[in-house]
Amino acid sequence: MAHPSNGHGAQPPARSTAWSEGVARLRAGATTEPGRLRVIGAFVAVLVVAFGAATAWEISDRAAAADDVVNRSQPLSADAASIYRSLADADSAAASGFLAGAQEPQDVRERYEKDISTASALLVKAAAGTDGAGASGREIAALNEQLPQYTGLVERARANNRLGLPLGGAYLRYANERMTTELLPAAERLYTAETGRLGDDYDDARAWPFAALGLGILALGGLFWAQRRTYRRTNRVFNHGLLTASVASAVVLLWLGAGHTVARAGLEDAMAHGQESLEVLNDARIHSLNARANENLTLVARGAVLAEDGKRDLYESQYANGMKVLGQRLGQARGLADDPEGKGPVARATTKAEEWRERHAAARATDDGGDYEGALEKVIGDKGSTGASFNAVDASLEKALAHEQAEFTRAAESGRGALTGLPLGAAALAVLGATGAVLGIGRRLSEYR
Repeated sequence: MAHPSNGHGAQPPARSTAWSEGVARLRAGATTEPGRLRVIGAFVAVLVVAFGAATAWEISDRAAAADDVVNRSQPLSADAASIYRSLADADSAAASGFLAGAQEPQDVRERYEKDISTASALLVKAAAGTDGAGASGREIAALNEQLPQYTGLVERARANNRLGLPLGGAYLRYANERMTTELLPAAERLYTAETGRLGDDYDDARAWPFAALGLGILALGGLFWAQRRTYRRTNRVFNHGLLTASVASAVVLLWLGAGHTVARAGLEDAMAHGQESLEVLNDARIHSLNARANENLTLVARGAVLAEDGKRDLYESQYANGMKVLGQRLGQARGLADDPEGKGPVARATTKAEEWRERHAAARATDDGGDYEGALEKVIGDKGSTGASFNAVDASLEKALAHEQAEFTRAAESGRGALTGLPLGAAALAVLGATGAVLGIGRRLSEYR
């Protein structure tokens, strides 16, 4: 009986899988012109859709960041600065009221209470817009804890002052120490954190959408190549479907480039001519408030608190430092102001700050000459006092801040508005372009049927 050979006999054919058969059919189909057209159509359609999707995604991200700049981070930064200013002004008002004697002037009392109320309300607002576990949340919690302690010390100082007890001055100095070493540093750290978040949102909003731009150029290049290929094979100048896809892609690319350029310009203008001025003006106002508080405390302490060198009065030394920084910031603010509405208040603040220095020197000379009551009148009197000069400086800075805030908001909203409608428009045009590419290739395929 013959047996099958195990040596060099014929081998059974290899069994192919469905995947390999499908790949083989696709490879075979791609070698024909209809197959190539299908591949080209799919390729350009995917490119156009990817371009539209990338544009919608990246511009939505930029628009969200720009919206955060306008509606979240910049207002929170401004609120943090207002918290600092309110606390510093409350400390100044408390000292002014104490100097007035047992009968504290009603307007000074109301100013102090308004400052405390404003700071408390802004802390509640800031807490609602920040992460409690973050740096800002921790500073807000610290301020909420320490503010009642400060106001309690001020009330004790007032109570003792009404009774004519010298212990009132000690309570007021301790309240000022708590303000300058705990509350104001916490408020400054809060302002720094919120300003940093504003910077992050600004950087995110103005970042170039490189992925979308690259895909747009690639999509237009692919469509140009496909139309040139069609022209060389058919001598037809235009394929309507591919032309529609090219026009749609070109519109999206131009809209993307122009819209983002305008948005960047608006945001850069907001930061350069708005936020930078706001930071300088806020710093100027803060130093003017601190200088005023130290000027008042100089008369409250009456030489009882000395600087580290053991020679100079601590509060007089801090007043001088505050006025020096105030002058520097006002000079910077003049350089940053770019219109008469911005320059005018800064110029007036500069003039009144110089007047304040002259009146302060006269008040110190009067006090050093032994006339405490005369010096007191020169500091807290109704007319010709350092208090009147300080109020003029503060009012001018407030007006300048309001103008620069309006300039920032206008420029930032203009930048944000340049991105309006671009994500939705890009998506719609991408669908139109992809449809046109498919129909254009389909028209060519119909010629082979």
